[in-house]
Parts: sequence; C-alpha cells; structure tokens
Amino acid sequence: MDVTVEGDDVELPGDLTVPAEASGIVLFAHGSGSSRRSPRNQTVAAGLRDARLGTLLFDLLTTEEARKDADTGELRFDIELLTGRLTAAIDWLDSQPAAQSLPRGLFGASTGAAAALAAAAERPDVKAVVSRGGRPDLASSAFGTLHAPVLLIVGGRDEQVRTLNEVVLPDLPPDSELAIVPGASHLFEEPGALDQVTALAAQWFTRHLGAAT
Repeated sequence: MDVTVEGDDVELPGDLTVPAEASGIVLFAHGSGSSRRSPRNQTVAAGLRDARLGTLLFDLLTTEEARKDADTGELRFDIELLTGRLTAAIDWLDSQPAAQSLPRGLFGASTGAAAALAAAAERPDVKAVVSRGGRPDLASSAFGTLHAPVLLIVGGRDEQVRTLNEVVLPDLPPDSELAIVPGASHLFEEPGALDQVTALAAQWFTRHLGAAT
C-alpha cells in the first residue's frame, strides 16, 4: 500500500507490503540516482514477499532534493543524510500495526548500502543487512558499533566494487559473508543474475529474521 514515511523533518512516499504470516520486514535503501521504483529493488522485494517477508520501499530524497541531485550528484553520496532518512523510516515502522512487531532487516544497493550499514549500527533492533553491489567502505566509521550480520553480494565482473567489499569484510560482524555472483556486472543485468541476488537475500533474511510459525 502507498504510505508516507514521516521523520527527519520530511515526508517521503513509500510502498509498504506485509504478507500474511510474515516472519520479518525488510527496508530498502536504493542506490545512486534511483528511487523506490528501482526495477532491480522491486524485483528483489517481490521475491522477498514470496518468502513471507514484508517490504518497505521508499524514496530517500524529496522531489526537490532528487531534482537537485540529478543535476549535481552530490546528495547520493551524503551518507549522513541518507542514514538519517533510513533510521527515521525504521522508527516510523513503530507506528504501523502491520509491521511494528516484526524483526527488521535492511537491503541496500550502491551508496544506499552504506546508509543501511550506518543505520543498522544506530538501530540495534535491525537483525540483518544485505548489500547489493554496495559501497560498505563509505560507512566504515560505523563498523565499531555494528552488530547485525551483513551479506555482501557483488557481481563477479564488478572488479572495483568486489575489491572494496573484500577489504571491509574482516571488519564486519563475525557472521558476515561475501557472495559473488559469477559473470554479473555492477547492475546484475545479465540473465539470471538478479534471481541469484533475490535468492541469496531471501535466504539471509529468513535465516536471521526467523521463520514464520
């Protein structure tokens, strides 16, 4: 359903869907220059719902901010701003009867992954994080207070981002893992690549958020 995520002195449009007997809920932090309508995140979200996980996709920037960012590209790398929006969304779920009691996970893509890691460090009720083609290095200052296990998913052909993820993995919580999707590029546009991302994310969140009973 269409919702308005309130917090951090802004109102941001979003889509909240909670299947019957959901075992948890996953908040999405989209990547650089994207929005809640990101086709890749929409695809992953649909797969998570099939696995009985709720999803919240919302815009991290207001319409005016998104227009400015399209011209300058500066806000997509403002990790502090994006983290504030994401933590506000986590807190906003407390006011949503369908989601307020569900264990929470975060799925971040590109720069949104850094915001997801930083937000998880600030909100210990976040139980798991998945990063898709992310830049976890941009949130390295938060690693010391991060306790949620992190799954880093990187395309095998995305060599620069793969290296960045390999470097930070030892600094993440002990149960964290790195998954390489063979033959995939940064956007996982190759046939079957996004399906692998979805399956990996669904398994990770089901494992760490708990199975529905």
